[in-house]
Amino acid sequence: MASPTRQLNWIWAARILLIALAIFAIAQNRAGGGQSGAAQSAALQSGASTQCDTGLSRHSLRAAALTEALTAESKSAPDSRRNPDGMVWIPGGRFWMGTNHMEDAQPVHQVGVKGFWMDRNDVTNEEFRKFVEATGYVTIAERPLDPKEFPNLAAQDLAPGSAVFNPPNHPVSLQDPLVWWRFVRGASWRHPDGPNSDLRGKEKYPVVQVAWPDAVAYAKWAGKRLPTEAEWEFAARGGRDRQEYPWGNKFKPNGKWMANTFQGHFPDDNTAADGFAGASPVGSFPPNDYGLYDMSGNVWQWVSDWYRPDYYAQLSQQGTVAINPQGPSDSFDPDEVGIAKRVQKGGSFLCSDQYCARYITGSRGKEDPETATNHAGFRCVKDE
Repeated sequence: MASPTRQLNWIWAARILLIALAIFAIAQNRAGGGQSGAAQSAALQSGASTQCDTGLSRHSLRAAALTEALTAESKSAPDSRRNPDGMVWIPGGRFWMGTNHMEDAQPVHQVGVKGFWMDRNDVTNEEFRKFVEATGYVTIAERPLDPKEFPNLAAQDLAPGSAVFNPPNHPVSLQDPLVWWRFVRGASWRHPDGPNSDLRGKEKYPVVQVAWPDAVAYAKWAGKRLPTEAEWEFAARGGRDRQEYPWGNKFKPNGKWMANTFQGHFPDDNTAADGFAGASPVGSFPPNDYGLYDMSGNVWQWVSDWYRPDYYAQLSQQGTVAINPQGPSDSFDPDEVGIAKRVQKGGSFLCSDQYCARYITGSRGKEDPETATNHAGFRCVKDE
């Protein structure tokens, strides 16, 4: 039998592997040091590097070191309706969901959603702190591993922690994401990059290192819920149906950065040309046409749906427009059979034109719901 230390390394190494593989490769052009609009558009048109990734799992992420909306209802909230604090009204309507650039987001199909309220920004550190102070909630990253789930680990190896992006200082092969991810004991929403980091001056940054149950718990406390995948994508498009990004089809219109992504040479040299090497304060980039910020890049956002790569195909085979789809009843990930995944949307500050394009509005991410990282957060919605 393997030693506890070797088993722990094996456990966390595969966890980290699946985190990094949650970043999607699409474009290769590096003109001007990163993510030019022309290079990105060319890559999308050519369909380059559109393979699916494996997502993220607590059971296999182990660190080696431990619209134009079709027939849209252009209604807005009645004047008599009180606007919930920090939320905007998203009108109901139909749209084309998905993208032709990624296999698990095909076929592009029509979906209808009813109107709902959505948080203007991702939930911030100060907002999440209020929840924790009011309820005493302890996030998954702050809890020790369950000895029943990991019976062969010694007590000291069950210490809480989470996954943190750890870039190398030199170019590396993009085939081995373990080079730039590691498990860090003590990493949590309070210490997103490890025990030596904190939230001073980051009150307005999106909370990260939150797993899916943590996001659900916050939403319930706030009298809200997580959006469905269809609601999230409809809102992110802001009425710009069938366009690549929340702001249109050009990644960098008129030379302007529209989202917090990775520039430079991934993963070792982030030039931070957009002004941020990591996460940015909410609202740092222009909103979409619905007034929503950070619907592309910055941090991934949890949604309520289970993940299945064939779900869009199932919907399209029904022959009718799906109205308010809630996602599949179960999860299946062919890259990691037996591990259930939830969908994430929007991409993050680690999305690069060399190793990621999931900031495309119709794309999808997938992760084990009980795994937290320093590039994933969430926002909430509320019914009418």
